[in-house]
Amino acid sequence: MSAVYGLIGKTLKHSFSKDYFNQKFQDLKIDATYKNFELKSIQDIKTVFEIENLKGLNVTIPFKKAVIPYLDEIDDVAKSIGAVNTIAFENGKTKGYNTDAFGFQQMIKPFFKSHHERAIILGTGGASKSIAYVLEGLGCTPIFISRYPNTENQFAYEEISKSMIETCPLIVNTTPVGMFPNENNTVEFPTQYLTSKNLVIDLIYNPEETIFLRKSREKGAWTLNGLTMLHQQAEKNWEIWDAEQ
Repeated sequence: MSAVYGLIGKTLKHSFSKDYFNQKFQDLKIDATYKNFELKSIQDIKTVFEIENLKGLNVTIPFKKAVIPYLDEIDDVAKSIGAVNTIAFENGKTKGYNTDAFGFQQMIKPFFKSHHERAIILGTGGASKSIAYVLEGLGCTPIFISRYPNTENQFAYEEISKSMIETCPLIVNTTPVGMFPNENNTVEFPTQYLTSKNLVIDLIYNPEETIFLRKSREKGAWTLNGLTMLHQQAEKNWEIWDAEQ
């Protein structure tokens, strides 16, 4: 019987994973298929778990934190981050992992510099937790921008200032704002204060260059999209799933 893998999320038209893994299965001559499972609420995951011969799942917006109570176990990295993006089925039980952190670390390695001591993270969802985990491990202190700031190191979008950008040369957008099919939207950010000292990363990969990245580039900032991170974390997903077969 063909093994089943898949992605759970709310809106998956933008998904990279389905084509990526189905091509991988074809190239490796593996009897498996990868499917998208759009869920209205996280409770619907119970139905997905009942699919016969289900071997692995990816988790995307907005369920990376919400999925945790539905799992039997999570690994130490996912526990530290508080977000899961990969689920493996081990001996009839579900185990959650976080490969976003690995993917982001691999992507940022060649670009992270000694002056990147502080960072601005746009968004406070599951992806933001992975980014903060990696940056803190590199000795970089992040602050968070939120629509509803409620902790000491969270600020509102309208509070982003020139001095904040000067003291936090690394900026990472972890929100889905500007992602296909809403690529005409953009995050609220004063790009006029950016310079060549800034590294601006948008985890979005479709479109290849969001409005936010384009405006940042035009001000001289170094820019990166999330495609390399996606490739890296996808390979890590497969390493986890393959080890359990």
